[in-house]
Amino acid sequence: TAFGFLSAGPSALAVASVPTFVAASLGTALCASSAATFNQIFEVERDRQMKRTKNRPLVTGAVSKDFAVGVGCLTGASGGMLLGLGTDPVTTMLGLGNIGLYAGLYTYMKPRSEANTWVGAVVGAVPPVMGWTAATGGSLFDAEAIMLGSTLFLWQFPHFFALNWMYRKDYERGGFSMVAVNDPHGDRTAGLIKRYGVYLASLPFISTALEVTSPMFAVDGGILLNGYALYVASKFDKERSNANARKVFLTSLWYLPCVMMLFLLHSRRWHEEVTEDDKLVLKNGEGVEDASSLLVSMQKFMSEVQSKGRDLCMHESIASKEVGVWVGSEANKTPIDGSKCPISLGKAMAESANSTISTTETIELKQEISDENSNTSDTYNESP
Repeated sequence: TAFGFLSAGPSALAVASVPTFVAASLGTALCASSAATFNQIFEVERDRQMKRTKNRPLVTGAVSKDFAVGVGCLTGASGGMLLGLGTDPVTTMLGLGNIGLYAGLYTYMKPRSEANTWVGAVVGAVPPVMGWTAATGGSLFDAEAIMLGSTLFLWQFPHFFALNWMYRKDYERGGFSMVAVNDPHGDRTAGLIKRYGVYLASLPFISTALEVTSPMFAVDGGILLNGYALYVASKFDKERSNANARKVFLTSLWYLPCVMMLFLLHSRRWHEEVTEDDKLVLKNGEGVEDASSLLVSMQKFMSEVQSKGRDLCMHESIASKEVGVWVGSEANKTPIDGSKCPISLGKAMAESANSTISTTETIELKQEISDENSNTSDTYNESP
Protein backbone atom coordinates (compact mmCIF):
# COMPACT_ATOMS: atom_id res chain seq x y z
CA THR A 1 0.00 0.00 0.00
CA ALA A 2 2.80 2.41 0.86
CA PHE A 3 4.47 1.55 -2.45
CA GLY A 4 1.31 2.41 -4.36
CA PHE A 5 0.87 5.64 -2.40
CA LEU A 6 4.43 6.82 -3.07
CA SER A 7 4.19 5.86 -6.75
CA ALA A 8 1.71 8.71 -7.21
CA GLY A 9 4.66 11.11 -7.33
CA PRO A 10 5.24 14.65 -6.07
CA SER A 11 2.20 16.22 -7.71
CA ALA A 12 -0.13 13.91 -5.77
CA LEU A 13 1.88 14.03 -2.55
CA ALA A 14 1.79 17.83 -2.67
CA VAL A 15 -1.93 17.68 -1.88
CA ALA A 16 -1.98 14.41 0.10
CA SER A 17 -1.29 14.43 3.83
CA VAL A 18 0.51 12.29 6.36
CA PRO A 19 -2.82 11.27 7.99
CA THR A 20 -4.05 10.02 4.59
CA PHE A 21 -0.87 7.97 4.16
CA VAL A 22 -1.20 6.52 7.68
CA ALA A 23 -4.92 5.82 7.23
CA ALA A 24 -4.33 4.01 3.93
CA SER A 25 -1.43 1.90 5.25
CA LEU A 26 -2.92 1.05 8.66
CA GLY A 27 -6.43 0.59 7.27
CA THR A 28 -5.16 -1.88 4.67
CA ALA A 29 -3.20 -3.78 7.33
CA LEU A 30 -6.27 -4.06 9.57
CA CYS A 31 -8.44 -5.30 6.68
CA ALA A 32 -5.77 -7.88 5.80
CA SER A 33 -5.64 -8.99 9.44
CA SER A 34 -9.42 -9.40 9.49
CA ALA A 35 -9.39 -11.47 6.29
CA ALA A 36 -6.58 -13.73 7.56
CA THR A 37 -8.35 -14.22 10.90
CA PHE A 38 -11.61 -15.35 9.31
CA ASN A 39 -9.68 -17.59 6.91
CA GLN A 40 -8.08 -19.41 9.85
CA ILE A 41 -11.44 -19.69 11.62
CA PHE A 42 -12.96 -21.44 8.60
CA GLU A 43 -9.94 -23.66 7.97
CA VAL A 44 -9.05 -24.72 11.51
CA GLU A 45 -9.78 -28.42 10.89
CA ARG A 46 -7.80 -28.48 7.64
CA ASP A 47 -4.92 -26.59 9.29
CA ARG A 48 -4.84 -29.31 11.94
CA GLN A 49 -3.92 -31.86 9.26
CA MET A 50 -0.97 -29.90 7.87
CA LYS A 51 2.52 -29.76 9.38
CA ARG A 52 2.98 -26.19 8.18
CA THR A 53 -0.12 -24.89 9.98
CA LYS A 54 -0.65 -27.28 12.89
CA ASN A 55 0.82 -24.80 15.40
CA ARG A 56 -1.53 -21.93 14.59
CA PRO A 57 -3.27 -20.47 17.70
CA LEU A 58 -6.75 -21.75 16.82
CA VAL A 59 -5.42 -25.26 16.13
CA THR A 60 -3.49 -25.49 19.40
CA GLY A 61 -6.31 -23.93 21.41
CA ALA A 62 -4.23 -20.92 22.48
CA VAL A 63 -7.03 -18.74 21.13
CA SER A 64 -10.72 -19.59 21.28
CA LYS A 65 -12.95 -19.42 18.23
CA ASP A 66 -15.17 -16.76 19.82
CA PHE A 67 -12.18 -14.58 20.58
CA ALA A 68 -10.92 -14.97 17.02
CA VAL A 69 -14.33 -13.97 15.63
CA GLY A 70 -14.21 -10.88 17.84
CA VAL A 71 -10.73 -9.99 16.58
CA GLY A 72 -11.80 -10.50 12.97
CA CYS A 73 -14.84 -8.25 13.36
CA LEU A 74 -12.94 -5.60 15.30
CA THR A 75 -10.03 -5.36 12.83
CA GLY A 76 -12.36 -5.41 9.84
CA ALA A 77 -14.62 -2.69 11.25
CA SER A 78 -11.75 -0.49 12.43
CA GLY A 79 -9.89 -0.95 9.15
CA GLY A 80 -12.96 -0.01 7.12
CA MET A 81 -13.70 2.96 9.37
CA LEU A 82 -10.11 4.20 9.15
CA LEU A 83 -10.16 3.96 5.36
CA GLY A 84 -13.56 5.64 5.19
CA LEU A 85 -12.59 8.56 7.38
CA GLY A 86 -9.01 8.99 6.17
CA THR A 87 -9.08 8.19 2.46
CA ASP A 88 -11.86 8.04 -0.15
CA PRO A 89 -14.83 5.78 -1.06
CA VAL A 90 -12.93 3.84 -3.75
CA THR A 91 -10.08 2.90 -1.40
CA THR A 92 -12.57 2.00 1.34
CA MET A 93 -14.57 -0.29 -0.94
CA LEU A 94 -11.38 -2.00 -2.15
CA GLY A 95 -10.33 -2.69 1.45
CA LEU A 96 -13.68 -4.06 2.57
CA GLY A 97 -14.16 -5.96 -0.68
CA ASN A 98 -10.81 -7.67 -0.21
CA ILE A 99 -11.93 -9.03 3.17
CA GLY A 100 -14.92 -10.67 1.52
CA LEU A 101 -12.90 -11.90 -1.45
CA TYR A 102 -10.20 -13.54 0.69
CA ALA A 103 -12.23 -14.83 3.65
CA GLY A 104 -15.18 -15.68 1.43
CA LEU A 105 -14.62 -16.74 -2.18
CA TYR A 106 -10.92 -17.64 -1.90
CA THR A 107 -11.35 -19.68 1.28
CA TYR A 108 -14.43 -21.42 -0.14
CA MET A 109 -12.61 -22.37 -3.36
CA LYS A 110 -9.39 -23.71 -1.80
CA PRO A 111 -10.65 -27.28 -1.21
CA ARG A 112 -12.83 -27.25 -4.34
CA SER A 113 -10.95 -25.76 -7.30
CA GLU A 114 -7.40 -24.99 -8.44
CA ALA A 115 -8.74 -21.62 -9.57
CA ASN A 116 -8.45 -20.47 -5.95
CA THR A 117 -4.86 -19.46 -6.72
CA TRP A 118 -6.01 -16.96 -9.33
CA VAL A 119 -8.61 -15.53 -6.95
CA GLY A 120 -5.95 -15.22 -4.25
CA ALA A 121 -3.69 -13.38 -6.71
CA VAL A 122 -6.42 -10.76 -7.20
CA VAL A 123 -6.53 -10.27 -3.43
CA GLY A 124 -2.77 -9.73 -3.36
CA ALA A 125 -2.90 -7.24 -6.23
CA VAL A 126 -5.35 -4.90 -4.48
CA PRO A 127 -3.19 -3.27 -1.71
CA PRO A 128 -0.84 -1.29 -4.01
CA VAL A 129 -3.85 -0.11 -5.99
CA MET A 130 -5.40 1.05 -2.69
CA GLY A 131 -2.27 3.07 -2.01
CA TRP A 132 -2.55 4.70 -5.43
CA THR A 133 -6.24 5.53 -5.09
CA ALA A 134 -5.69 6.95 -1.61
CA ALA A 135 -2.96 9.28 -2.90
CA THR A 136 -4.87 10.35 -6.01
CA GLY A 137 -8.37 10.65 -4.57
CA GLY A 138 -9.78 7.45 -6.08
CA SER A 139 -8.22 7.30 -9.57
CA LEU A 140 -8.65 3.57 -10.12
CA PHE A 141 -8.00 3.24 -13.86
CA ASP A 142 -4.81 5.25 -14.29
CA ALA A 143 -2.05 3.47 -16.21
CA GLU A 144 0.12 3.46 -13.09
CA ALA A 145 -2.60 1.82 -10.99
CA ILE A 146 -3.00 -0.91 -13.60
CA MET A 147 0.77 -1.50 -13.75
CA LEU A 148 1.02 -1.69 -9.96
CA GLY A 149 -1.84 -4.17 -9.69
CA SER A 150 -0.54 -6.25 -12.62
CA THR A 151 2.92 -6.50 -11.06
CA LEU A 152 1.59 -7.84 -7.76
CA PHE A 153 -0.94 -10.10 -9.51
CA LEU A 154 1.61 -11.79 -11.79
CA TRP A 155 4.35 -11.96 -9.15
CA GLN A 156 2.25 -14.20 -6.94
CA PHE A 157 2.17 -17.12 -9.39
CA PRO A 158 5.90 -18.01 -9.43
CA HIS A 159 5.97 -17.24 -5.69
CA PHE A 160 3.01 -19.42 -4.72
CA PHE A 161 3.45 -22.25 -7.25
CA ALA A 162 7.00 -22.76 -5.93
CA LEU A 163 5.71 -22.80 -2.34
CA ASN A 164 2.86 -25.08 -3.41
CA TRP A 165 5.31 -27.56 -4.93
CA MET A 166 7.51 -27.68 -1.83
CA TYR A 167 4.49 -28.40 0.41
CA ARG A 168 2.37 -30.40 -2.04
CA LYS A 169 2.11 -33.37 0.32
CA ASP A 170 1.04 -31.08 3.13
CA TYR A 171 -1.64 -29.42 1.00
CA GLU A 172 -2.87 -32.87 0.00
CA ARG A 173 -3.19 -33.87 3.66
CA GLY A 174 -5.20 -30.72 4.29
CA GLY A 175 -7.56 -31.57 1.44
CA PHE A 176 -6.78 -28.48 -0.63
CA SER A 177 -7.18 -28.45 -4.41
CA MET A 178 -3.87 -27.04 -5.64
CA VAL A 179 -2.07 -27.31 -8.97
CA ALA A 180 0.92 -29.13 -7.46
CA VAL A 181 -1.34 -31.60 -5.64
CA ASN A 182 -2.80 -32.67 -8.99
CA ASP A 183 0.54 -32.47 -10.83
CA PRO A 184 2.70 -35.44 -9.77
CA HIS A 185 5.52 -34.82 -12.27
CA GLY A 186 5.54 -31.02 -12.00
CA ASP A 187 4.92 -30.39 -15.71
CA ARG A 188 2.07 -27.94 -15.17
CA THR A 189 3.73 -26.30 -12.17
CA ALA A 190 6.97 -25.65 -14.04
CA GLY A 191 5.08 -24.45 -17.10
CA LEU A 192 2.98 -22.01 -15.08
CA ILE A 193 6.02 -20.63 -13.24
CA LYS A 194 7.81 -19.96 -16.55
CA ARG A 195 4.72 -18.58 -18.27
CA TYR A 196 3.91 -16.08 -15.54
CA GLY A 197 7.60 -15.27 -15.26
CA VAL A 198 7.54 -14.22 -18.91
CA TYR A 199 4.36 -12.20 -18.36
CA LEU A 200 6.02 -10.50 -15.41
CA ALA A 201 9.15 -9.76 -17.46
CA SER A 202 7.06 -7.98 -20.09
CA LEU A 203 5.67 -5.41 -17.64
CA PRO A 204 8.76 -3.11 -17.55
CA PHE A 205 8.61 -2.87 -21.36
CA ILE A 206 4.87 -2.16 -21.29
CA SER A 207 5.40 0.40 -18.54
CA THR A 208 8.06 2.11 -20.65
CA ALA A 209 5.85 2.04 -23.75
CA LEU A 210 3.04 3.68 -21.77
CA GLU A 211 5.55 6.30 -20.56
CA VAL A 212 4.88 5.39 -16.94
CA THR A 213 8.61 4.79 -16.43
CA SER A 214 11.81 5.74 -18.22
CA PRO A 215 13.48 3.32 -20.70
CA MET A 216 16.04 2.32 -18.07
CA PHE A 217 13.30 0.44 -16.20
CA ALA A 218 13.07 -1.90 -19.20
CA VAL A 219 16.83 -2.50 -18.90
CA ASP A 220 17.08 -2.85 -15.12
CA GLY A 221 13.73 -4.49 -14.44
CA GLY A 222 12.91 -6.15 -17.76
CA ILE A 223 16.29 -7.58 -18.76
CA LEU A 224 18.54 -7.83 -15.71
CA LEU A 225 16.15 -8.57 -12.85
CA ASN A 226 13.67 -10.70 -14.76
CA GLY A 227 16.46 -12.36 -16.71
CA TYR A 228 17.73 -13.91 -13.49
CA ALA A 229 14.23 -14.81 -12.33
CA LEU A 230 13.58 -16.63 -15.61
CA TYR A 231 16.93 -18.41 -15.32
CA VAL A 232 15.94 -19.76 -11.88
CA ALA A 233 12.53 -20.76 -13.25
CA SER A 234 14.17 -22.66 -16.13
CA LYS A 235 16.36 -24.58 -13.66
CA PHE A 236 13.23 -25.77 -11.88
CA ASP A 237 11.74 -26.74 -15.23
CA LYS A 238 14.76 -28.94 -15.98
CA GLU A 239 14.85 -30.52 -12.53
CA ARG A 240 11.62 -30.39 -10.46
CA SER A 241 13.29 -30.73 -7.07
CA ASN A 242 12.30 -29.05 -3.82
CA ALA A 243 15.72 -27.36 -3.80
CA ASN A 244 15.08 -25.68 -7.16
CA ALA A 245 11.54 -24.78 -6.11
CA ARG A 246 12.98 -23.16 -3.00
CA LYS A 247 15.32 -21.10 -5.18
CA VAL A 248 12.33 -19.84 -7.16
CA PHE A 249 10.53 -19.02 -3.91
CA LEU A 250 13.51 -17.23 -2.33
CA THR A 251 14.15 -15.31 -5.55
CA SER A 252 10.56 -14.09 -5.49
CA LEU A 253 11.07 -12.74 -1.96
CA TRP A 254 13.86 -10.32 -2.91
CA TYR A 255 12.53 -9.76 -6.43
CA LEU A 256 9.44 -7.87 -5.28
CA PRO A 257 11.15 -5.13 -3.21
CA CYS A 258 13.76 -4.75 -5.96
CA VAL A 259 11.22 -4.26 -8.75
CA MET A 260 9.21 -1.85 -6.57
CA MET A 261 12.31 0.23 -5.86
CA LEU A 262 13.27 0.24 -9.54
CA PHE A 263 9.75 1.30 -10.46
CA LEU A 264 10.01 4.30 -8.12
CA LEU A 265 13.56 5.07 -9.26
CA HIS A 266 12.57 5.20 -12.93
CA SER A 267 9.04 6.57 -12.48
CA ARG A 268 8.42 9.55 -14.74
CA ARG A 269 6.25 11.10 -12.05
CA TRP A 270 9.28 11.38 -9.78
CA HIS A 271 11.15 13.19 -12.54
CA GLU A 272 8.47 15.85 -12.77
CA GLU A 273 8.57 19.11 -10.88
CA VAL A 274 5.76 20.12 -8.53
CA THR A 275 3.36 22.31 -10.50
CA GLU A 276 2.53 25.89 -9.55
CA ASP A 277 -1.01 24.78 -8.65
CA ASP A 278 0.43 22.27 -6.20
CA LYS A 279 2.65 24.94 -4.65
CA LEU A 280 -0.39 27.17 -4.30
CA VAL A 281 -2.24 24.39 -2.47
CA LEU A 282 0.71 24.02 -0.12
CA LYS A 283 0.52 27.74 0.67
CA ASN A 284 -3.23 28.16 1.01
CA GLY A 285 -4.68 24.71 1.75
CA GLU A 286 -5.43 23.19 5.10
CA GLY A 287 -3.02 20.65 6.54
CA VAL A 288 -0.12 22.47 4.87
CA GLU A 289 2.49 21.22 7.30
CA ASP A 290 1.46 17.59 6.84
CA ALA A 291 1.38 17.79 3.06
CA SER A 292 4.62 19.72 2.68
CA SER A 293 6.53 17.55 5.15
CA LEU A 294 5.42 14.37 3.39
CA LEU A 295 6.37 15.75 -0.02
CA VAL A 296 9.72 17.16 1.12
CA SER A 297 10.62 13.95 2.94
CA MET A 298 9.78 11.80 -0.07
CA GLN A 299 11.57 14.12 -2.52
CA LYS A 300 14.67 13.92 -0.35
CA PHE A 301 14.39 10.14 -0.14
CA MET A 302 13.88 9.74 -3.90
CA SER A 303 16.77 12.10 -4.63
CA GLU A 304 19.07 9.94 -2.49
CA VAL A 305 17.85 6.74 -4.15
CA GLN A 306 18.32 8.19 -7.65
CA SER A 307 21.79 9.39 -6.69
CA LYS A 308 22.71 5.87 -5.52
CA GLY A 309 21.26 4.52 -8.76
CA ARG A 310 23.53 6.75 -10.81
CA ASP A 311 26.52 5.57 -8.78
CA LEU A 312 25.68 1.93 -9.51
CA CYS A 313 24.56 2.31 -13.14
CA MET A 314 27.17 3.25 -15.75
CA HIS A 315 24.56 4.59 -18.15
CA GLU A 316 22.99 6.83 -15.51
CA SER A 317 26.46 8.11 -14.57
CA ILE A 318 27.35 8.95 -18.16
CA ALA A 319 23.96 10.36 -19.06
CA SER A 320 23.79 12.60 -15.99
CA LYS A 321 27.42 13.78 -16.46
CA GLU A 322 27.63 14.04 -12.69
CA VAL A 323 30.08 11.20 -12.24
CA GLY A 324 33.22 10.60 -14.27
CA VAL A 325 33.55 7.06 -15.66
CA TRP A 326 37.06 5.92 -16.61
CA VAL A 327 38.69 2.89 -18.24
CA GLY A 328 42.30 1.67 -18.10
CA SER A 329 44.79 2.30 -15.34
CA GLU A 330 47.51 4.75 -14.40
CA ALA A 331 48.97 6.46 -17.51
CA ASN A 332 46.49 4.74 -19.83
CA LYS A 333 43.48 5.84 -17.80
CA THR A 334 41.01 7.67 -20.05
CA PRO A 335 37.45 8.95 -19.57
CA ILE A 336 34.52 7.27 -21.31
CA ASP A 337 32.91 9.54 -23.83
CA GLY A 338 29.21 9.86 -23.00
CA SER A 339 28.37 9.71 -26.70
CA LYS A 340 29.73 6.14 -26.79
CA CYS A 341 27.21 4.88 -24.25
CA PRO A 342 24.99 2.43 -26.20
CA ILE A 343 21.75 3.89 -24.87
CA SER A 344 22.83 7.51 -25.27
CA LEU A 345 24.22 6.72 -28.70
CA GLY A 346 20.96 5.02 -29.72
CA LYS A 347 18.95 8.06 -28.63
CA ALA A 348 21.31 10.39 -30.52
CA MET A 349 21.07 8.27 -33.68
CA ALA A 350 17.27 8.22 -33.46
CA GLU A 351 17.14 12.00 -33.04
CA SER A 352 19.61 12.47 -35.90
CA ALA A 353 17.59 10.19 -38.18
CA ASN A 354 14.39 12.03 -37.29
CA SER A 355 16.08 15.36 -38.01
CA THR A 356 17.40 14.06 -41.35
CA ILE A 357 13.96 12.81 -42.35
CA SER A 358 12.39 16.15 -41.45
CA THR A 359 15.05 18.05 -43.43
CA THR A 360 14.61 15.78 -46.45
CA GLU A 361 10.84 16.15 -46.33
CA THR A 362 11.21 19.95 -46.15
CA ILE A 363 13.55 20.02 -49.18
CA GLU A 364 11.22 17.77 -51.17
CA LEU A 365 8.25 19.95 -50.28
CA LYS A 366 10.08 23.09 -51.36
CA GLN A 367 11.07 21.40 -54.62
CA GLU A 368 7.45 20.42 -55.28
CA ILE A 369 6.29 23.99 -54.66
CA SER A 370 9.03 25.31 -56.95
CA ASP A 371 8.07 22.87 -59.71
CA GLU A 372 4.39 23.82 -59.41
CA ASN A 373 5.26 27.52 -59.64
CA SER A 374 7.44 26.83 -62.67
CA ASN A 375 4.65 24.89 -64.41
CA THR A 376 2.18 27.66 -63.65
CA SER A 377 4.57 30.24 -65.12
CA ASP A 378 5.10 28.18 -68.28
CA THR A 379 1.37 27.77 -68.75
CA TYR A 380 0.84 31.52 -68.37
CA ASN A 381 3.58 32.32 -70.90
CA GLU A 382 2.17 29.88 -73.43
CA SER A 383 -1.35 31.33 -73.20
CA PRO A 384 -2.44 33.45 -76.34
